[in-house]
Amino acid sequence: MAALRLGSLPPTTLTGITVTKKCERFNGGFKVVGDGGGDNGFPPFLPKEIEKIKDPFARNLARRIKRLPVQIGCSESYIMSSCVQPLAQTDANPVALLHCFDSSCLEWRRAYPLLEESGLEAWALDILGWGFSDLGRLPPCNVASKRYHFYQLWKSYIKRPMVLVGPSLGAAVAIDFAVNYPEAVEKLVLINPSVYAEGTGNLAKLPKVVAYAGVSLLKTFPLRLYANLLAFDGIPLSKSLDWTNVGRLHCHMPWWKDATVNFMVSGGYNVVSKIKQVKQKTLIICGENDKIVSNQLAMRLRFELPNASMQRLPDCGHLCHVDKPRNVVKLIADFARAK
Repeated sequence: MAALRLGSLPPTTLTGITVTKKCERFNGGFKVVGDGGGDNGFPPFLPKEIEKIKDPFARNLARRIKRLPVQIGCSESYIMSSCVQPLAQTDANPVALLHCFDSSCLEWRRAYPLLEESGLEAWALDILGWGFSDLGRLPPCNVASKRYHFYQLWKSYIKRPMVLVGPSLGAAVAIDFAVNYPEAVEKLVLINPSVYAEGTGNLAKLPKVVAYAGVSLLKTFPLRLYANLLAFDGIPLSKSLDWTNVGRLHCHMPWWKDATVNFMVSGGYNVVSKIKQVKQKTLIICGENDKIVSNQLAMRLRFELPNASMQRLPDCGHLCHVDKPRNVVKLIADFARAK
């Protein structure tokens, strides 16, 4: 059906979410086709701290982040959901990129341009409760809600079986999704997968006041810097400081603290029992110098998955897609295209 352009809509409310977007009508709904931009071309919904980030790859990818309406309940209930859309659709099945725990699509800042150069149709997605979506009226951010939101986004926009890529905790998100919606996933790529934790454990039992104190600590620059130093091998301090700002940018969203506590007390991801239910062909990418997830756990996963192979990357830490983007993109592209 041909789309009817509406131009810039006046501010309106979709179940409590105020939006001012350039949209077009399709099949009775609305699709965002442009968000405008601030002084440097950044979407206006990004935190102002984006201006302090120096990494050119992060700045370039940030300019491409959009919000798409994703239906989550009744016909008028939408979440304006942040992601990076491909510039063009290809004949091959698309690649969907998830991110680590408490992160955003900006993790893919160095790999995303290379995926496009390789001719792949790539979507970089923000998992519900993280990233840069509009969660002014906070929905539940438990595992079931994250899964359903992702499915609705896939059903509305991607619409074809994906090569689903999940780093670290994103691997648990990918496994959970692939088992529950196998029709949506053609293959899996799991990068330094963190899939053996049994949810958030005792953190789920914390009193709310303690949980909020812990989440406030999680946002602090020193803790994020320490995590960054663990994740990467031998990068200059100036780069580590800047990448720490990239990694915590989403923490400045006004709903971030509530969403993170909501996830924590819900129990989190526990996919151990689902691993052997995965039917999709799977590639595991493992950084040999990972200081966060043991290589032995990646090897264990390799043998527990019904149809998996593993590739090791030397001189590479936990975030392979940031550390060695060319190597990771080649592995993803070759795997995606293989019969």
